[in-house]
Amino acid sequence: MKYIIKAIIPIIIIFMVTYGQMKKVRVYECFVEGAKEGIDICIKIFPYLLAMIIAVGVFRESKALDYFIGFVKPVVKFIGLPPEVVPLVLVKPLSGSGALGIFAETLSKFGPDSYIGRISSIIMGSTETIFYTLTVYFGAVGIKKIRHTLWAAVMADITAIITAVIVTRIMF
Repeated sequence: MKYIIKAIIPIIIIFMVTYGQMKKVRVYECFVEGAKEGIDICIKIFPYLLAMIIAVGVFRESKALDYFIGFVKPVVKFIGLPPEVVPLVLVKPLSGSGALGIFAETLSKFGPDSYIGRISSIIMGSTETIFYTLTVYFGAVGIKKIRHTLWAAVMADITAIITAVIVTRIMF
């Protein structure tokens, strides 16, 4: 079983090449064409990605995050969310890498088996990088009006956070 797990990617590649050959597809040419399209997409989304990275960096370094945490502390305590998790909740919709940094910092400070560590782990796994996704993917295809997507995604994240609090209390 251990060898199968290590060999799964080469097996998939061999299967795809073999299947392509059987269907008379020029596999290498299709791969190169797909790689060219991938580079074009990277070039299209780079400005949006750079803007998001700079915005998250400015938000963190300006200490605006600390002021906001102090402002929302009574509300988050009311719903059972530790104030130490608020930076993760705020940064996760903006940046996955920023959230990963905050998550690692949280785990090193409080430990993975603490209440804060567990709730942070559930939030990391159940929420989405909303604004990053909207900016990069909608921007890449030229969609200007996001309509109800933002509100649906925000409601899904709020639901995930509340569920994380409830599950952590029940299970641990």
